[in-house]
Amino acid sequence: MHLAAPLVLAALLLAACGADPAERSAQRATRTIATNLDVPWGIAFLPGGDALVAQRDRGTIVRISRRSGRKRVVMRLDVTSGGNEGGLLGLAVSPDYRRDRFVYAYYTGPNENRIVRFRLGGRVRPLFTGIPSGQYHNGGRLAFGPDGKLYAGTGDAADTDRAQRLDSEGGKILRMNPDGSVPSDNPFRGSLVWSLGHRNVQGLAFDRAGRLWATEFGQNRLDELNLIRPGGNYGWPAVEGRGDTRGGRFTNPKRTWTTEEASPSGLAFRGSSLYMAALRGESLWRIPLRGARTLRPRRLLRGRYGRLRTVVRAPGGALWVATSNRDGRGSPRRGDDRIVRLR
Repeated sequence: MHLAAPLVLAALLLAACGADPAERSAQRATRTIATNLDVPWGIAFLPGGDALVAQRDRGTIVRISRRSGRKRVVMRLDVTSGGNEGGLLGLAVSPDYRRDRFVYAYYTGPNENRIVRFRLGGRVRPLFTGIPSGQYHNGGRLAFGPDGKLYAGTGDAADTDRAQRLDSEGGKILRMNPDGSVPSDNPFRGSLVWSLGHRNVQGLAFDRAGRLWATEFGQNRLDELNLIRPGGNYGWPAVEGRGDTRGGRFTNPKRTWTTEEASPSGLAFRGSSLYMAALRGESLWRIPLRGARTLRPRRLLRGRYGRLRTVVRAPGGALWVATSNRDGRGSPRRGDDRIVRLR
């Protein structure tokens, strides 16, 4: 009987020693940046290092001071959410912010999703409206590319036919000039559509070579990481995961996960790896890159913080990771939702 406790302790020590070194390192390298947020979604950084955080259901943008960590509301938008997947979603800061002071947002209005821009505390100017909205699959991620263009991931708003229709902005990745106009080198004349055949894109990231990567929610089987090419068709709803059966018409994903492992949202690039925030999988996936090839993914922070919505590279190189435990599908913990910093 007296041997039981030592044997259990030895087993625990052996299990700890056998854990993934990358996971152990990630656990040690995190610290909390902010707590008591309401479904933080988009995160973007101002030139001085302060962060802007979109609270999905409240429609407010919180500014977090780089020096003190103090939070304060600096902008309110008239969003429609109702606790579903819509609301105040993606944020982006103008590459020329020091000159023009513009912030960009993607949010759900009464009957549509909109992309707008504004100066903090100022008038909101619509750039593009009429993006399909619904209870589910609103997309919402914004990112500026190295070409200075604004990219937006949209969802099919639960109408799968939209993903293959060029006359609909649902189920697409859009590319626009900073004023909302159509770039002359977009693949479809007069259209903001950059790629099509998507179900619900909530993660966009550019790697060191300027390649665009995107995460995509699957339906019942497989979630995707896609390398985006202009004019590419990524198969939804005909294909979920790999399975191009139409003579090269569709582009297969670079990686897939089961929906239990992932349900991917935010995406960031740092060093030579992509980092993907997983909601249902409650993990941060690290995907090393070798050029345009993906190497074996590693699962970090598994179960430690619950549902993970957003990951961004902060000034200085650290990753900021936001939880999504108050989104109606998680189990909120004390202090949720939160943002943690991963060195």
